[in-house]
Amino acid sequence: MSLTSFTRRSLLAASTALALSIGTFGVAEAQTPPGVLVVGQIAEPKALDPAAVTAVNDFRILMNVYDGLVRYKDGTLEVEPALATAWEISEDGTEYTFTLRDGVKFHDGSDFNADAVVFNFERMLNEDHPYHNTGPFPLSFFFSSVASVEAMDDMTVKFTLSSPYAPFLSNLAYPTGLIVSPAAVEQYGAEFGRHPSGTGPFTFAEWRSNEAVVVEGNPDYWDGAPELQAVIFRPITDANTRTAEMLAGGIDLMVEVPPVALSQFEGETFNVVEQAGPHVWFLILNAKEGPFADKLVRQAANYAVNKEALVNDVLEGTAAVAAGPTPPAFAWAYNDDLSPYTYDPEKAKALLAEAGAEGAEVTFYVTEGGSGMLDPIAMGTAIQADLEAVGFDVKIETYEWNTFLGEVNPGLEGKADMAEMAWMTNDPDTLPFLALRTEAWPDKGGFNSGYYSNPEVDKLLEEARVATDQDKRAELYKEMQTIVQDDAPWVFVANWKQNAVTSDAVENFTLQPSFFLLLDDVVKN
Repeated sequence: MSLTSFTRRSLLAASTALALSIGTFGVAEAQTPPGVLVVGQIAEPKALDPAAVTAVNDFRILMNVYDGLVRYKDGTLEVEPALATAWEISEDGTEYTFTLRDGVKFHDGSDFNADAVVFNFERMLNEDHPYHNTGPFPLSFFFSSVASVEAMDDMTVKFTLSSPYAPFLSNLAYPTGLIVSPAAVEQYGAEFGRHPSGTGPFTFAEWRSNEAVVVEGNPDYWDGAPELQAVIFRPITDANTRTAEMLAGGIDLMVEVPPVALSQFEGETFNVVEQAGPHVWFLILNAKEGPFADKLVRQAANYAVNKEALVNDVLEGTAAVAAGPTPPAFAWAYNDDLSPYTYDPEKAKALLAEAGAEGAEVTFYVTEGGSGMLDPIAMGTAIQADLEAVGFDVKIETYEWNTFLGEVNPGLEGKADMAEMAWMTNDPDTLPFLALRTEAWPDKGGFNSGYYSNPEVDKLLEEARVATDQDKRAELYKEMQTIVQDDAPWVFVANWKQNAVTSDAVENFTLQPSFFLLLDDVVKN
């Protein structure tokens, strides 16, 4: 019997036992098999092509199937070797030459080499590449400074940048920089995202839509075979259902545990894991049209929302109030002089009156659940009440996560005035560069869905990404944060401490500050 058949049967058995346990006893009766880890994800993945996705939900699968040239060192956001064993940087910061790891093969049996690296980045960056249409490459911004990629020999590759770019190595460690098999892309074309092939600790087995993605342990992994036989990633979009399945034994690992459910996992049967990371939960405001085109109205929304109550009552203390667009986890770049907008409904009312916006109608997009979204329906309902208390007229529209992204990422113009959003990032450059610059408006390929524009912010961000001195970068980012906080293109809500819960059969599991799941050392008894 193949392992794929085994995991399918195991999943069905666990689901049957779960149904019996919930329906009959309400206690843990199901049991997943040893060596097979069942993970409760928050949504169905969009694709398994690292160049085509943006959500941490998808990244959590991809990081176990693929490798990049570099990776984040365990427990940090520091870069260390992976498919590259070493690299040299030119004095002017525009050339990166990587020595590649010899003897590595992709899961389909083809060789990893310099030509494969060149293929990956040309596929992403060169519109004339024969496989560019396997995109859409939404995070190609990460590598927009790459002027050329050359194979110097079979095991050496050189990146030439158009100008110095400080986050380059960190972006190579991000999922967008993961290396895919050229042979698999050539075989499957636009369907490669359903047939992934990398060099990682797990090989792709199957994807059953809205049921499970199954990956199997790679015995030939260059960094040592994983302990697990297989991992089953199950999309369980409803948080209450995900909690019930965890309690009943239908899944072994649950990510993004609702704060109200954490107390249910106290005791010896489960392990709750927490890890701070660079996360911002915010509300995108449509600065192009409607009430939030006026800065006074955007500031009013920030004063109207009781963020302390959201953090303490809705999120049960699992987050801190956000002061601006940069997470405090980036300590070196974070502006400690900024204080969050206070909860001041009277000031909010006064600002609305000054703007002549009393009774302003607001369409508010809320998601049922998604990467880092922090109990989004409860949060959205509480925010609606706060805004209505100061004079806004708020209508909520709720969407499933991938549908939500399809509505929000192309921009709010003509559709909505406000939308929930969360980002987990690897560098203080990433979120503002992709979501706050004028050149990041959706029609220009970015994620500035609220159409915020400030030339001074644009200038500061451009200067920061080419500065090779970290102290100078920090100074520029801190100045940017001051301007953005005052302009209030978002309602800055919370910085989350991520969490997960495992059964007591799971060992060696830790969360990463990157928010990814790294499962190659995990043991399932």
